[in-house]
Order: sequence, then C-alpha cells, then structure tokens
Amino acid sequence: MAIHTARLAPPRSPSPVTFALKRAMDVIGSIVGLLLLWPVFLVVSIAIRLDSQGPAFFRQTRVGQHGRPFLIYKFRSMTTNAPGSGSALTVNADKRVTAVGAFLRRTKIDELPQFINVLAGDMSLVGPRPEVPEFVEFYSPEQRAILLSMRPGMTDYAAILFRDESALLGQGRDPIAVYRYKIMPVKFSCYERYSREIGIFTDVRIVLATVLMLIVGHVPGIFGIELTPRRLPGELSG
Repeated sequence: MAIHTARLAPPRSPSPVTFALKRAMDVIGSIVGLLLLWPVFLVVSIAIRLDSQGPAFFRQTRVGQHGRPFLIYKFRSMTTNAPGSGSALTVNADKRVTAVGAFLRRTKIDELPQFINVLAGDMSLVGPRPEVPEFVEFYSPEQRAILLSMRPGMTDYAAILFRDESALLGQGRDPIAVYRYKIMPVKFSCYERYSREIGIFTDVRIVLATVLMLIVGHVPGIFGIELTPRRLPGELSG
C-alpha cells in the first residue's frame, strides 16, 4: 500500500546551471567539512572502538538518485550484531545503541562521515534523506519519480522537522507502522516541497537552519521551516 497523497505533478527538472552550482557547493562543502573535522573523526573513532567491539564506521545500502543503490557511511552507533537483531528503525532506549552511540545520535555526529558520500557524488549536502530499499517500496510510482529524481542529501526540510525521529517512533507499539503511515507522508510532503524549490539559495538556507538547530535547538521563523513536531498527526493504535 503506497503512501496516500494528493495528485502529484511530474518532477521538476532544474536548469543545468542550478545543478552545476549545487554540485560545486557540494564538493567545496564536503572538502571543507572533511578538512576541518578530521580531528573530530579521529576522537570519535577512538571513542567508538574503546566503547564496544567492532569498526568505527557503519555502512548500509541506501537508494540514491534514479534508484541507484549506494553504501552510506556513518559512525557506528549500535552493536555490531544490530542489523540482524531487530528493525531497520531505531526507537528511544533501543538496547542495540551503545553508550557512545547514544551521544553520537543525539548530536547527529554519527552523520558526519556522509561528507565522504557527498564528495563521491552519491549524496548532496541538501536533499531528501536516502531510504533503505524496503521503505522505498512503500511509495507510489509517482512519488518515487519525484523522490528519486533528486540526489539524496545529508539534510533537508524533513531532517530538521524530524530531528528527534526516534522519540516519535516510540509513540506506537509498531515503529514500522508509525514510520510508514505517520512519518513518511509528512516527510514526502517535505521532499516534494524541496523538489519545487531546489536551488543554491534554498540549499544555503537549509544548511544554515540545520546548523542553528544543532547548536541552539531551534530554527528562527525567518527560515520558513517548521519546528520539530512533538507528536505525530492523528493517533495510532496497534
């Protein structure tokens, strides 16, 4: 069953100039990020290895632009047997999350290795968050056409809106049902909005809003981005 939305317009195709500027921003931003943050990478990698057995980095298959799969990089925040011992989703107080991992997830430091994905061209600084293959199947063909027309990103409207997604997933007894029927429709509305507004100025605005959210915990209304919802729309039972 696909996510229900109103009738959708075909995906908009930005100009070659927009794509070129966006890619230039991605390359420059990822290089600067990796150069500035390498001490953080070193400290975090050591902390992860001291906290639990296993590698410092975690890789997972995600669906990229035009449906191409790629391996996303993150700092490992869960035990090494986590992928085979539970859902692909993580809720609050998930026992698979390590002590260091809980801090990394709360501060979003676990996402920093995705600068590598951006530099490689698998991702952009700004774009829809890349889904795992099993969740992409929940979108209708029209929705997938919009979602997969764009390069996935490290942040976007939805990433800011659902900064504390794990807490929201805990609002129902079935996290997958909560994600599929409550969170995914709202996320897709954010993705569809970005597909209409895609451009260098939109990207700069979203990046600045993301930085403010991480530093001060909120985004001023001037950025035109809603605050993170404390509860999901409607009630979910079961």
